[in-house]
Amino acid sequence: MSISHAPPDPDVVTESPAPEAVLADSDADSVGDPELVRLVPSSTRRTRVPRWLRRTSGPVLLLILWQLLSSTDVLTADVLASPGTIARVAGDLFSDGSLPNAMGVSLQRVAIGLLFGVVVGTGLALVSGLFRVGEDLVDASVQMLRTVPFVGLIPLFIIWFGIGEAPKIAIITLGVSFPLYLNVYAGIRGVDAQLIEAGESLGLSRWGLVRHVVLPGALPGAMTGLRYSLGISWLALVFAEQINADAGIGFLMVQARDFLRTDVIVVCLIVYAFLGLLADFVVRTLERLLLQWRPTFTGR
Repeated sequence: MSISHAPPDPDVVTESPAPEAVLADSDADSVGDPELVRLVPSSTRRTRVPRWLRRTSGPVLLLILWQLLSSTDVLTADVLASPGTIARVAGDLFSDGSLPNAMGVSLQRVAIGLLFGVVVGTGLALVSGLFRVGEDLVDASVQMLRTVPFVGLIPLFIIWFGIGEAPKIAIITLGVSFPLYLNVYAGIRGVDAQLIEAGESLGLSRWGLVRHVVLPGALPGAMTGLRYSLGISWLALVFAEQINADAGIGFLMVQARDFLRTDVIVVCLIVYAFLGLLADFVVRTLERLLLQWRPTFTGR
């Protein structure tokens, strides 16, 4: 009995399963689906120390060092009061209402001056940044005026506006306007020209380009300018409240200087610092809300 083998058909291709496939099929039923393990780079792993603790460690260590120097009489009370004395004085100023009233007056001055400064600085930046004619008419004058120290204009403002609230608001407005102008102007002129060409090719009008391309592109610079302006507004307030002020944090500092009360002066400086920090926190929160479309590097 002979067995004949038919020749293999060249059009039919038979494949033998690979050993790995056979092993995978046999193990799939017994082992199950493999689990995926996410690999996290070592540079992005969070440390065990909370971030709020790291951020507060520096001021706390400085406060401890200050208290140690005061306890060992390295810093005497007539040079710089101890943290405990300053805390007690701050409580007394809050209890009699003098410090809250002074904070209210100073915040009102900063708010009005900041509002006027934002309007003036942003308006001049838009005119100078969007129009070449506006740049020729405005930019040279602003660049010349910003080199003049605004503190040196205090005597001139007193002559112009008297000794009331007007010169104080004018000093804050002047100090706020210039950094905002510079950053908004730089933001407008820093918009990529290819984005302008793309908008024109899509049929956007001039106002459409400004609204959808130029202003969003200049917004990061505007927020940076606003943060600088807030810092300068508190600096301008310190000088403004030296102009025959009868209320405000600066008025308390002048009184404390006359009576050699370093503890009250330090309390006022701490209040200035905390108000400035609070204002910067508000702007940073606003920046995160308005610039969600722009992912940035946040550090590792």
